[in-house]
Amino acid sequence: MNEADTRAEHIDPALKAAGWGVVDGSAIQREYRITPGQLEGYGRRGKGLKADYVLIYKNTKLAIVEAKAWDEELTAGVGQAKDYASKLAIRFTYSTNGQGVYGIDMETGEEGEHLSFPSPEELWNKTFSEVNTWRDRFSQIPFEDKGGSHPARYYQDIAVNRVIEAVSNDKQRILLTLATGTGKTFIAFQIAWKLFHSRWNLSRKPTRRPRILFLADRNILADQAYNAFSAFPEDALVRIDPKDINKKGKAPKNGSLFFTIFQTFMSGPLKDGQPSPYFGEYPADFFDFIIIDECHRGGANDESSWRSILDYFSPAVQLGLTATPRRKDNVDTYDYFGEPVFIYSLKEGIND
Repeated sequence: MNEADTRAEHIDPALKAAGWGVVDGSAIQREYRITPGQLEGYGRRGKGLKADYVLIYKNTKLAIVEAKAWDEELTAGVGQAKDYASKLAIRFTYSTNGQGVYGIDMETGEEGEHLSFPSPEELWNKTFSEVNTWRDRFSQIPFEDKGGSHPARYYQDIAVNRVIEAVSNDKQRILLTLATGTGKTFIAFQIAWKLFHSRWNLSRKPTRRPRILFLADRNILADQAYNAFSAFPEDALVRIDPKDINKKGKAPKNGSLFFTIFQTFMSGPLKDGQPSPYFGEYPADFFDFIIIDECHRGGANDESSWRSILDYFSPAVQLGLTATPRRKDNVDTYDYFGEPVFIYSLKEGIND
């Protein structure tokens, strides 16, 4: 019996019997493309990575299943299963030939034969042993992928989930390090999407939507982000601009997602002969979540005048986005935010 027949006659029914694709909120993604393959020139790509099955529950990828033909060894897919789980940062992975199930816990290193696949709820409880109300709320909000036409790349999925998990655990300063061109704005959008629709805010009570600030050092970056967030309701988006502030005589406060640059917030009229920066027009706890794009450029620098903005809004959870790995000239960034919750290097991007 070849692999296709083994999957159809034995593996698919075994997954269904365990509740996958049957239990509410569970799904099976077959032939899940992990990477498209490295570019080799002339429009050609090398062989990409593809997992036979990814098991999903509550919008979270919980396990990999690598299938082999009926007459192959039960453990024949273990190597691939481990590689794919490592790549996707998934804790549980399985190899099967339709006659049995061989499971691996990537976190503890435990592995061995099982009588059957675990159910969605069993696997969720194994992955997340501690109950977390906000994790559960966030998991109810799927990614906004434009009806499946713009799915997240695997590393973007990991980055978003790492940040959301950090927020669930009340972490106040969060850092993501991803190479230039890997979609940091897309990641920021998905994080904001989950926060917005779950009604997370600093009070940790889902009574209102959060106020999120996207802070950049150049107008082109703030404009790009503003346009990239167009899936949000129009009245939720606010582009903070000095001309508008001067025209209206005050900084805008009605909205949920605010976009501006450091320079705008640092500018402002003189009051009693002293500069009165616009950011001071907002209460210190006005923003629940702040995304600092290209944070290595100065926002987290101890000696930067822009640092006063982050210090002023210190009650907010602050997420730094940077393309620059830790080195001597940006040590302040890492001191301020802490170690990155996820790193995706230029080398990884090229290889993928």
